[in-house]
Amino acid sequence: MSGQRAPREPLLDVKDLHVGYGVITALTGVSLSVGKGEIVALIGANGAGKTSTLRAISGMLKPRQGAITLSGSTTTGLPSHELVPRGMAHAPEGRGIFLNLTVDENLTLGAYLRKDTAGIERERQQAFDLFPRLFERRHQRAGTLSGGEQQMLAVGRALMSQPQLLLLDEPSLGLAPQVIEKIFQILRMVNERGVSILLVEQNAHLALGICHYAYVLETGAVVMEGLGKDLLASEDIRKAYLGE
Repeated sequence: MSGQRAPREPLLDVKDLHVGYGVITALTGVSLSVGKGEIVALIGANGAGKTSTLRAISGMLKPRQGAITLSGSTTTGLPSHELVPRGMAHAPEGRGIFLNLTVDENLTLGAYLRKDTAGIERERQQAFDLFPRLFERRHQRAGTLSGGEQQMLAVGRALMSQPQLLLLDEPSLGLAPQVIEKIFQILRMVNERGVSILLVEQNAHLALGICHYAYVLETGAVVMEGLGKDLLASEDIRKAYLGE
């Protein structure tokens, strides 16, 4: 694609990632990078390998082959609980919150590896500043929240660990358009506060509109990459993913 990616210090670097589930191959040599301060999107049809990519990066799946580095240190094959203190947080598809716990309790669990009480309370207040609705419902069980509120809680909980890199899987899934717009406004704010974001999003128009750079996955491989605005203007992308 045309357009140059702005030079940024690398935060995440993925090289030749291969992932499978038993005899099924999900990824065949995916390579991508996220620079410090970037929002990078992964787009593609269902089954293209987007979620598998995130799960391998965050330690939920062990790659068959490839290398993953975070802030210059190799993290390939490390389990998720070892990646959180290294600066990575993952808000998975389906949100993954604890429905029987309150909003406050879910946020506290997001900081389970931290010991700095004052810092934890500061992050909690920042989460409430980003998501005022969560403050209003802080004593409610998460299972009583709307879908949009649950998505807000998933992001807020992930931010409690003070991540450098936030992995987000389908944050718009099942939400009303006005709620989606609010979620994406907040993601921009999170990014402006210095958090890099790797975003998997079925809504290609939304993803390309918010990201600095994007990768297109098809059947487990990267088939196109470029600046978000350039991909958004691409006739091939518009026909394949934007329904035009």
